[in-house]
Amino acid sequence: MTARRLAGTDLAARIRAEVAERAAARRDAGRPARLVIVTATDDEASAWYVRSIASAAGKAGLDCDVADLGTAATADDISARLAGLSADPAVDGVMLQTPLPPGVVLADVSGAIEPAKDVDGANPVSLGRLAVGLPAYAPATAAAVVALLDEYAVGLAGARAVVVGRSAVVGKPLAHLLLDRDATVTVCHSRTRDLAEVTSTADVLVAAVGRTHLVTPEHVRDGAVVVDVGTNPTADGGLAGDVDPAVAEVAAALTPVPGGVGPVTTALLLKNVVD
Repeated sequence: MTARRLAGTDLAARIRAEVAERAAARRDAGRPARLVIVTATDDEASAWYVRSIASAAGKAGLDCDVADLGTAATADDISARLAGLSADPAVDGVMLQTPLPPGVVLADVSGAIEPAKDVDGANPVSLGRLAVGLPAYAPATAAAVVALLDEYAVGLAGARAVVVGRSAVVGKPLAHLLLDRDATVTVCHSRTRDLAEVTSTADVLVAAVGRTHLVTPEHVRDGAVVVDVGTNPTADGGLAGDVDPAVAEVAAALTPVPGGVGPVTTALLLKNVVD
C-alpha cells in the first residue's frame, strides 16, 4: 500500500484567490490590507516561513512588513513593539514569529497583541476563547490541519485523533479544534511513555514536534491518515517533516513536506488579515 498524497496546494490556491479579490477591493478603496510580522530569532526554519508569508502576501496584494528586533530583544522590547502595532490603525494583522530569544516566554509577550488583530492566535485570550468554543482566530497551522482534513473528506466525528506535540502554537489549539469536530483526542509529548503504543491507535495522527522523521512506520496503524506539520531544515537547504517517508507504505494518506500543511497555513493567515 502506498499512501494517498494529501497535498495542500490546490486548497491554498483557492483561499489565496479569495484573499486577492478582497485585498484588491481594499486597495482600490485606498486602504490596503497590511500584516506586520515581528521576529526576534535567527532560526532558519522560522526565516523560511516568514519569507514564504511575505511572498504570498505580496502576490495576493497585501502589504507585509517584517519587524526584526534581533536575537538580543528583551520581553519588554517585544511587548512594546506588539502593543504599538496593535494600536496602529494602518495595521490589520500582527503576528509574532517563534522561537523567541532565550528567557522570553511566549505567553508573557503575546498578550500585547490586540485580539482583534491576533491573526495567528497567539494571545492567551485568543487561545482561551478557542478552548471554550467562542469566536477567535486559531493559530493558522492548527487551523490548516483541520482545513486540509476537510479538503480530503477525512471524517473526524468519532475518530481517534492523536496529536504528537503540545505547543501553544500547534498541538494544544489543534486538540481543541479536533474536539470541536467530535474527535476523541490524545495529546502526546516528550514525557509520553511508549509513544508508538499510543500513536498506533490513531485513525488520524498529527506530528507537530519539530524533530526530523520522529514518526516511523512502527508509530502508525495500517490505514491511518497522517498529517506532518514538521518543517525541519536539511543540510542541502530543503525541508524535512516529522514523519519518516517510509510511513507512506503503512498509512492510507499522508501530507507531503513541503506542499502539505504549509501552503494552507500561509493562505489562512492571509485570510485572517483581510477578515
